[in-house]
This record gives sequence, structure tokens and C-alpha cells, in this order.
Amino acid sequence: MAAVEIVSFGYLHAEPPAAHLTIDLREHFRDPHVSPELRYMTADDEPVRTAVLNTPGITELVGAIATAVAAFAAGPSAGTVTVADGCAGGRHRAPTFARALADRLRELGHSVAVSHRDLHKPVVHR
Repeated sequence: MAAVEIVSFGYLHAEPPAAHLTIDLREHFRDPHVSPELRYMTADDEPVRTAVLNTPGITELVGAIATAVAAFAAGPSAGTVTVADGCAGGRHRAPTFARALADRLRELGHSVAVSHRDLHKPVVHR
């Protein structure tokens, strides 16, 4: 199985990192930032992970991206497959999604590294 690198990020901090697949979670999935009780938490906190993973469509998207990664890995060129997933600030949706995708890919036998570019940056006030 292929090696996979997953990078979560926030679009409001900088340009997306280079990747084979870039997933934009901003428009289609509810932002926990809008809930005052979740705003200053991150994906390191269970209430945030629960809110994100219970959002309709997230589980299906994790499965679809895992399938896409397998397609990239099946190609004739060897090498790491890089997935970047972003939300507005990079503290809630993107890192939670990255961890869920990593778990799914590991279940499928891939070697996975995950990094969170913007997880520990301050909350973006908007």
C-alpha cells in the first residue's frame, strides 16, 4: 500500500499546501466556530470532533477520499500521495477530517502521516 501524507490547514491563514488532492470543507459542512461553546476549542477536544463527525456527509466524504487515494496509489508512479484538507481557520473541521481519513486509510493498510498546519494558531475573528 502507498504512503499517504495528510495536511490539514485553514484558508484564512495562507494558501493551501501543495497536494495531489485538496479538499475544501468550508462551504458544504457546518463550522463549529459559529457555536460560542466550541469556538475556542480545537479538534483536540471531543465536543469539536463529535460535532464535525456528526455533520451529514462527512463520513461519506472520508470514504470517497479514501477511495480516491487508493486510485492515486494504484497508478504506475510510485511515491507518497498527499491530501490537503482545509476549512476556514484550520482548527475544527479540517484537522478532525484529516484524523478520520488517516484512520480509514490505516484500516486499508496505508502508511499515513498527518500534520496540522494551523491547528494551534489563534482563532480567526470574522
